[in-house]
Amino acid sequence: MKILVTGGGGFLGRHIVAKLQQRGESVRVLGRSAYPDLAASGVDCIQASLTDEAAVIKACEGVDAVIHVASLAGIWGKRATYFATNVTGTRNIISACRRAKISRLVYTSTPSVVYGHSAIDGGDETLPYPERYLTYYAETKALAEREVLAASGETLHTCSLRPHLIWGQGDTNLLPRLAERARSGRLMQIGDGTNKISVSYVENVADAHLCALDKLVDGSSVNGQAYFINEPEPVNCWEFIGKLLQAMDCPPVKRTVSLKTAYRMGWAIESGFRLLKIEREPPMTRFLALQLATSHWFTPQRAIKDLQWTPHLTIDDGLQKLKNK
Repeated sequence: MKILVTGGGGFLGRHIVAKLQQRGESVRVLGRSAYPDLAASGVDCIQASLTDEAAVIKACEGVDAVIHVASLAGIWGKRATYFATNVTGTRNIISACRRAKISRLVYTSTPSVVYGHSAIDGGDETLPYPERYLTYYAETKALAEREVLAASGETLHTCSLRPHLIWGQGDTNLLPRLAERARSGRLMQIGDGTNKISVSYVENVADAHLCALDKLVDGSSVNGQAYFINEPEPVNCWEFIGKLLQAMDCPPVKRTVSLKTAYRMGWAIESGFRLLKIEREPPMTRFLALQLATSHWFTPQRAIKDLQWTPHLTIDDGLQKLKNK
């Protein structure tokens, strides 16, 4: 079977590509950059944007299935930019799948699609999409997920996975930024430190994508469904951050600020950045304050049951790998 992985050169994408190759699949990658190391390993690489409809059509030719990982992530920026990659790009993928008569499409979503302003304790797939979002990323990922799930039918089977806070070896986003803030003394604990969160070790998330791919067959209950993907039990947010910092030889967090103060600070900084038309990401936003101070954890039991997915690696396993890198 030949499988296209969009974003296959990224953090999660590389782990998915490696696992597909390990089981003997032929892999093609579509990404904005060149990946000579992947090409050298036998991966068919196409360098193009998701917004390039012709390139997406070409990438889907001769493919049996698509794992759509690529997206524009972040908590700041213009809505049009997020919409182009996350919504228009996903529409191009869906259209190209239909054109090429591809029967399986696994979409990498995010729990942010159900996150508004309130804490979530033990959330499951019955959670509704909120009316308003604090980031364009969450809004556009939700729009894309809805279209992916609505596209599931007799000829194209789709499902959506919502991994929460992916971490592990090869991370180019979460862990480097966390380490940089800690080493510069800019990392502060927000809130009282009792909030719980779900986390997802990257290799477990990659396994979930392969499980979903295998389950997307005629008559499967997985078709047209969304699934939360994370470790079975939540962790204390700031205790987990402390363990990550220790594994990366970073200084511990010593300063604390209340959620109310951080939220007000985020609102003020966002307003100032918009007024001055500053494009770089603000050091604090309302969304970031809420994410770091409130609980947001989800149960993966539906994924474990329907996808027959088991998160084989524990958090301690992941931390040990991080220390040994």
